[in-house]
Formats: sequence, C-alpha cells, structure tokens
Amino acid sequence: MTRNITIASRLREVLLNGQWIANTNYREQIQSINWQQATQKVDNLNTIASLTYHINYYLAGLLKAFETGKLEISDKYSFDLPPITTETDWHKLVKEFLENSEKFADKVEQMEDSIFDEPFIDEKYGTFLRNIEGVIEHSYYHLGQISLIKKMIKQNT
Repeated sequence: MTRNITIASRLREVLLNGQWIANTNYREQIQSINWQQATQKVDNLNTIASLTYHINYYLAGLLKAFETGKLEISDKYSFDLPPITTETDWHKLVKEFLENSEKFADKVEQMEDSIFDEPFIDEKYGTFLRNIEGVIEHSYYHLGQISLIKKMIKQNT
C-alpha cells in the first residue's frame, strides 16, 4: 500500500468510519447528539460543538492551502465558533465537518508519494507528511475529549 492510501485510511479512521484506535470516530460521536448536548458546557472544558468547529477549521484551511499554496489560517481563530442556537445550526456544522473530512481524505489519497517529503507551504512548517500526520494526531486528541465530554453530559441527564 502506498503512503497516500495508508494516510488517507488513517484520516478516515479518526474522522469518518474507524473503530480500531479509539473504538469510535468523529462521525459517530457528533451525529449521535443534539444541538443542546453539543453546546452544553461542562466545567471549564470546551463544548463538543467548539471542538468540532476547531478541527473543521483546520481541515478547511489546509484544504484551501493545498489548492492555493497559501496558508491563511491562524490558531487564534480556530475556536471562533459562530453561535449554535438551533438543531439546524448544529446539523450545518456537522455536515460541513463531514464534507471537509471526506474532501481532505480524498485529497490526501490523490497525492503523489513524493509530495509527502516536500516542504509544506514554507520550510518552517515541515513537510506535507508532518502536517497531515499532525491533523491525525490532533484529531485523536480532541476526539478523546469529545468522547469524555459526551459521557459527562449523559451522566448529568
């Protein structure tokens, strides 16, 4: 199996349909809750909605960077979640997240093997491989948070 197929499979594992590493994935976690649960605050933790937005922010920004060769996202905006006050708002975010997840995995799957060792946008960001693996690791980190927050919410209801 080539790197592009392997890495795209790992992305799909965490974002869309996997069970192997975390016994769950984003799709499973975020499609099984309503907007009130997604926006419910637990202590000083981020909400599930804000974590979903956060990962989607990076997926969308990196997709755009793949297309334009310019990285125009900034960490300081990665939690700027627009208000979610209805089920429609939540479903819109979930839909966008899942679409960007599919697009991101598809884009990685279409990459030539040699690109993974090339600098990503600017040498200071490391290689394409480092950045894409960073998306996977970052996604698992926040998936763990989402899973725990979801359990805490269900305990309190």
